[in-house]
Amino acid sequence: MLEIAGIGPGPFAAMMLADMGAEVLRLDRLGGGRGPAGVPANILDRGRRSVALDLKHPDAVEVVLRLVEEADALTEGFRPGVMERLGLGPDVCLARNPRLVYGRMTGFGQDGPYAGMAGHDINYIALGGVLAHIGRRGEAPVPPINLVGDFGGGGMLLAFGVVCALLEASRSGQGQVVDAAMVDGSAVLMAMMHGMRAMGFWSDERGANIIDTGAHFYDVYETADGGYVSIGSIEPQFYAELLRLTGLEGEPDLPAQMDRSAWPAMKERMAAVFRTKTRDEWCRIMEGSDVCFAPVLSMTEAPAHPHNQARGTFVELGGIVQPAPAPRFSRTRAEIAGPPSPPGADTTPALADWGLAEDEIAKLRSVGAIG
Repeated sequence: MLEIAGIGPGPFAAMMLADMGAEVLRLDRLGGGRGPAGVPANILDRGRRSVALDLKHPDAVEVVLRLVEEADALTEGFRPGVMERLGLGPDVCLARNPRLVYGRMTGFGQDGPYAGMAGHDINYIALGGVLAHIGRRGEAPVPPINLVGDFGGGGMLLAFGVVCALLEASRSGQGQVVDAAMVDGSAVLMAMMHGMRAMGFWSDERGANIIDTGAHFYDVYETADGGYVSIGSIEPQFYAELLRLTGLEGEPDLPAQMDRSAWPAMKERMAAVFRTKTRDEWCRIMEGSDVCFAPVLSMTEAPAHPHNQARGTFVELGGIVQPAPAPRFSRTRAEIAGPPSPPGADTTPALADWGLAEDEIAKLRSVGAIG
């Protein structure tokens, strides 16, 4: 597979595929760097070799088309029309390789009134009807960093689309274009909420619903030491356990769990209880129970937690602690093929492995098409 290097969701999709065993060749911009050379901190670039090309040079464009002839898939993350102007649009590439899966990653999609506009995750999830529902009652929406648009609704959906198209191509013998837009992907992630709204179980009011911090039994609470714990006691049996372990069980004035009018007052009572003990103390009380509980851990803390250590959820590669490949399989093992390569570090051996002769590579370097 070929990856036209970009930022955010495109590299994430390529990382996901490389972690699952795909041979992905990253085509980086000649002279462009993403971090200090030799420092393996660009985790999204892990597991792939890098070739540096000047895509404005006609000889470099021809190199990409030569590689396309050997590839199963290509992914790119430019605005609509950029690849066409470079001479590497889907029509040209599919003419060279009719079985090619051509994955396109954009924010607003390949068409529509917003297609040519610049944007970032915050804009895509705003337009997709997601951002308005993330935050607390009476407060402004809170951007969930760039997890929903770039990665959940973007890179993950691109990787999924590429794999689906590859499966279809194995049957039909024909490639196609995958139009992965972060607006579309973030909207898909809201499918359950749209269903709940249609059934009358979800309000457009932010922070007023069962899983958006509206309910006292599904929220984050501060502890005595300034830490936080997460509670998700939705089902009645789990809620009963929450009341038991917080000491609220048996109090005479407890309202029904689903009495929404009582949620704000119950949230204050819960908050007061959780502030009486430290995070570690609540862990000792609630871990192993069916409260639906977990401590709120930082990126620094999470790799050291016993559960994550037992499962190997995080690994260290090149001195960098990072998430391990996911998901896991019963028979085949997903592994990181190697730390990120600096842009262009593998140009000569990679091009040779993909079929270019030594004299061709030398000529391309001499005219400045590759680096």
